[in-house]
Amino acid sequence: MLLVTFIESGKNRLGILDHARDEVVDLSRAAPGLPPDMLAFIALGESGLAEARRAMASRTGRLPLAQVRLMAPIPKPARNIFCVGKNYREHAQELQSTDLKGGGAEAIPELPIIFTKATSSVIGPNEPIPAWLDPTHTTDYEGELAVVIGPGGRGIARANAMRHVYGYTIVNDVTSRALQRRHQQWFLGKSLDGFCPMGPAIATADEMPDAGTLRVQTRVNGELRQDAPVSGLIFDIPTLIETLSRTLTLAPGDVIATGTPAGVGMGFKPPIFLKKGDVVAITIDPIGTLENPVA
Repeated sequence: MLLVTFIESGKNRLGILDHARDEVVDLSRAAPGLPPDMLAFIALGESGLAEARRAMASRTGRLPLAQVRLMAPIPKPARNIFCVGKNYREHAQELQSTDLKGGGAEAIPELPIIFTKATSSVIGPNEPIPAWLDPTHTTDYEGELAVVIGPGGRGIARANAMRHVYGYTIVNDVTSRALQRRHQQWFLGKSLDGFCPMGPAIATADEMPDAGTLRVQTRVNGELRQDAPVSGLIFDIPTLIETLSRTLTLAPGDVIATGTPAGVGMGFKPPIFLKKGDVVAITIDPIGTLENPVA
């Protein structure tokens, strides 16, 4: 299933996206016993999904997709978004001639590089990326597959990690490159308000039993900039879950952005940063396309 949060008649609602019919199943109508909030729904686990499947099979509560506005599937995460730096080999290598370098063998990290993005950076599909908030005018895009945690836990072994995956969504790890460099760490350059577009949906784990077969494609104004298989991750999803859960307890609804492929604006010579009027579109099927204009 493709789970969404949407606005209809001025209210936030939880739903299921039905691409075949260009409709959204409004779970507040089709399954009124379910919570209206995505985090609470995820916490229900399989029982919530079973109820949603029954609602999907009915004709109750269906709305034309054009009638609603999709939001980030988790509009207000309970915690910061966990992110992974330099997790595609070609991307790590393209940074070696930039101010975030680490060339040659040093370009490839020995262990996952973990940082976070503030929850206030999350916006939904089609919402403008507020590049005007970046005083350095070095706003860049990073298309990424993001993992949504289902059952939480601490000390999760790599062999058991995929049992803790609820589903997947798309994140654009928008970054002010100059702020990222100046502060010698990445949080401030990546946590500007609106610098984390997310969506358009959460594809439940049963939609994609092997995430390694997925492909991340990022287009800017229709030009393909990033195109790589998720199988190209240096540290795969089980490794990331194991690494994070060694030091903290993962909770239902936690989001892990797995890293971006080569082709970011900073990697061009000279760099090509985002400007007003640009449109960034990240596609990972079957999740869909996350598209945002730049303001």
